[in-house]
Amino acid sequence: MGFDERSLNGMSVFVAIADSGSFAAAGDVMDMSQPGISRALARLEKRLGIRLFDRTTRSVTLTDEGRRLYEQVVPLLAALDEAATSVTAGAQVVRGRLRVNVDPFFARLMLGPALGGFLDAHPQLELELITRDRLGDMVADGFDLAVRFGEPRASSLVARKLLDTRILTVAAPAYLKRFGWPRTPAELTEHRCIQFRDPQSGRPFPWEFHRAQERVEVDTRGQLLVNDAGSLHSTCLAGYGVAQVMALGSELLLAEGRLVELFADWPDEVFPLYALYPSRHNPPAKVRAFLAFVLEVVGQ
Repeated sequence: MGFDERSLNGMSVFVAIADSGSFAAAGDVMDMSQPGISRALARLEKRLGIRLFDRTTRSVTLTDEGRRLYEQVVPLLAALDEAATSVTAGAQVVRGRLRVNVDPFFARLMLGPALGGFLDAHPQLELELITRDRLGDMVADGFDLAVRFGEPRASSLVARKLLDTRILTVAAPAYLKRFGWPRTPAELTEHRCIQFRDPQSGRPFPWEFHRAQERVEVDTRGQLLVNDAGSLHSTCLAGYGVAQVMALGSELLLAEGRLVELFADWPDEVFPLYALYPSRHNPPAKVRAFLAFVLEVVGQ
């Protein structure tokens, strides 16, 4: 006989009748009507080709074949129940291997210093943190979660925004002393502007300025194109040129005066940080735990 869902249900009904001693009591255990219990048992007996119970108006007792089947089935059903319970409990335990795709700048700036505490809190977890300048094919590459800057492309991935960070136009005091201070965004066409490559398009990010409902794009030029936030910061700090940077990670440089914000009157351009993962339905505990960790880090 082939074993399918109806067979498993019939076995459960069979055990319930044997344990409770009557069809009515088995119906209460299985939350089924008495006719439903009778039909399920009849189907099972037909598929097995044997009679499992001797029935009288007063009692229901196992046949010899029914008793042999009962002795074999009860341990199997118990094992199935134990396996299901174990898997359900395991889904709540943070353990196993977690593979995360992370923006390099965010990993170095915010995640790296806090990772030790996260791993200490989850000793059964093995974390593989891969830093890349682009998302790629998250599912094909075997990632459980990604943390990326920029608006995500339309896809089947779940996208959860973690924060918006302001985009600032900055320069080092040495640059301003040498080349002067541009008073409006339009004057940047006469300045050295360090370009930053968009990992999605491969082209430099456009220089935009937002203020309330006003939006201006400036066609900047520059000899230097970089794809790493660390290189962008260090070149700008050295006084080579003007850069657009995220406020996130630049706070101390601005507070110390090593970088100067040029257009504080254009404060409204922002850049988002997203967490991306494959399924909205019941993400594993390890994914939920890492997402909570990231939310805690960005909240600080």
